[in-house]
Amino acid sequence: MTYQDIIKRVTPELEELISRLSAEMIKMRTGRADPSLIADIKVNCFGQEFPLKQLAVVSASGQKEILIQPWDVSYLEPILSSLSRSSLGSGLSAEKNLIRLSLPPLTEEYRKNFLRILSEKTEEQRVVIRKIRERIWKEIQAGEKEGSIREDDKFRGKEELDKLVKKYNEKIEEMAEKKKKEVME
Repeated sequence: MTYQDIIKRVTPELEELISRLSAEMIKMRTGRADPSLIADIKVNCFGQEFPLKQLAVVSASGQKEILIQPWDVSYLEPILSSLSRSSLGSGLSAEKNLIRLSLPPLTEEYRKNFLRILSEKTEEQRVVIRKIRERIWKEIQAGEKEGSIREDDKFRGKEELDKLVKKYNEKIEEMAEKKKKEVME
């Protein structure tokens, strides 16, 4: 096995890591109304739990309001109940077949807490990337000891691995900066 094969094998793992971080960031409330904030809230309906997105159309209406249109009027009360228990601290108003969720402006305390959590999440991902890098570097070194990877290729592999790690760390940083800008608006 060559060092290129080892590095190619780890790329999907790094992509998955970025996807998970992106999904987590989407659910973090910024200054804008985003349907993904509530799409996965569990609603107890007819004795079963369903994500809100399976019971209603969830859409943004402007910067501070989310509209929820249940597929069936009988879902209205369970949805209202679940939303009132959520931690969004928002104003709910129900019409005959529509729920309006008004998001309050972000407080300075919320923004500081948000930035702290965002920093923790990005650092967790950087640690995971460092561990992946260490594991792959050990594989490359083991390949060199076995004789399947030449010494020159071992160092080329290390350079490529470092470039790959740098690329994914930069992606994480870009995502975090974008989210910071959203919450500070």
